[in-house]
Amino acid sequence: MTATAIRHDWSLQEINELFALPFNDLIFRAQGVHRQHFDPNEVQVSTLLSIKTGACPEDCKYCPQSGHYNTGLEKEKLLEIEQVVAEARAAREKGASRFCMGAAWRSPTKKDMPYVTEMVRQVKSLGLETCMTLGMLNDDQATELADAGLDYYNHNLDTSEKYYSHIITTRTYQDRLDTLERVRSAGMKVCCGGIMGMGEDSDDRSGLLMQLANLPHHPESVPINMLVKVAGTPMEDVEDLDPFEFVRTIAVARILMPNSHVRLSAGREDMNDQMQALCFLAGANSIFYGEKLLTTANPEADHDRQLFNRLGIRPEERDVNHTEDEHEEALVNALEEERNRHLFYDAAQIA
Repeated sequence: MTATAIRHDWSLQEINELFALPFNDLIFRAQGVHRQHFDPNEVQVSTLLSIKTGACPEDCKYCPQSGHYNTGLEKEKLLEIEQVVAEARAAREKGASRFCMGAAWRSPTKKDMPYVTEMVRQVKSLGLETCMTLGMLNDDQATELADAGLDYYNHNLDTSEKYYSHIITTRTYQDRLDTLERVRSAGMKVCCGGIMGMGEDSDDRSGLLMQLANLPHHPESVPINMLVKVAGTPMEDVEDLDPFEFVRTIAVARILMPNSHVRLSAGREDMNDQMQALCFLAGANSIFYGEKLLTTANPEADHDRQLFNRLGIRPEERDVNHTEDEHEEALVNALEEERNRHLFYDAAQIA
């Protein structure tokens, strides 16, 4: 079988034509692309931890962490490094190969950076891939994170450029694209996707995927989220998206970005096992694992394991040839290096 060509010149019409294919034909085509580039029965498993919750100044209309809406969410300070490392170690023991850390910020401040870079170093020393989502980055911040060893940076486009102003007004679409470029230029991998079911039309779903697929480099990880409707946000009563349209979005993402991990992300709590199985068949090969995604529910880990067993799916293993003793030695060395660089601040300085 000839390998699928990697393209960066998709037109909106071409993508709409993929969405319009008979469902069986679209799934068949997506599955064929998937098998050319990945083991069809392996799924990459990530765990996501909120390291700073609530009071975000952005007005993203779907987000319970926005300070613009009253969702009953309590504001929390940045977690202590030791707590983050403990959560990462527990995630690794449950089978996660990547540990993602998210903070409800417009962008990190100068005093935040030593803490988040130290989190990266210590989590990475456990043998886990690291990912962070901290909002917008400037060039220096992107370089600091890359120098700390951050593997992935998540910064979603959320929707099409055309529909974007209906969802967010406190930052522009170009702001997001600029951060993605800084992340890529600093040498980190990009995690970037969007949210389905926010009242967008089919052209908006095609437009989002076109924007992602036509980036100079495809994101290595593409999270496809289903809107989680939260009381108190402007989107609490938005009309549900047809589940088949969501599966189609997974399939089209797989066809457009053959080498990317397509992540079945937020909204899995509201998906039955059959819908999730269709998403895996359509080319999804990454999930978030655990009881929460930042502040919203996620299927319990035991249920995920049971579903994997029923489908004959196994977690993708990261190729890390280090023993636990070597991980612990690396952790000690990382701590000593940080002390020498005087990057530890008094805990009282954490905002």
